[in-house]
Amino acid sequence: MPHRALVTKELAVFVGVFAHPLRIRIVEELRAEERDVNALQAALGISHSGVSQHLMVLRSHRLVSERREGRRVFYRLRQPDIAAWLMDATRFLEHESAEAAELRKAIDETRKAWAAK
Repeated sequence: MPHRALVTKELAVFVGVFAHPLRIRIVEELRAEERDVNALQAALGISHSGVSQHLMVLRSHRLVSERREGRRVFYRLRQPDIAAWLMDATRFLEHESAEAAELRKAIDETRKAWAAK
């Protein structure tokens, strides 16, 4: 397989990991510190099994790693820069039209919340 085809295929798979909003939220929650499933469940407002399923996808693509402490499992980003990369990606959501004012406000609020962690 030519090198460009291989790289673009792998990049498409990598970007596809972020195709679900909850996986992006998990990365955001892990931005500043490691968290266990219960903390992620509370932050995301979804079931324990839902959090575990999304973590499984992130683990399988080597985006998060785990650390066990007794019965608790803590997760952290393997490459914390991925959270900054996602925040930078919010620039592509901005539009110049007046109809996008609500989206721009949401982006600004999200950036502030993420930066505060």
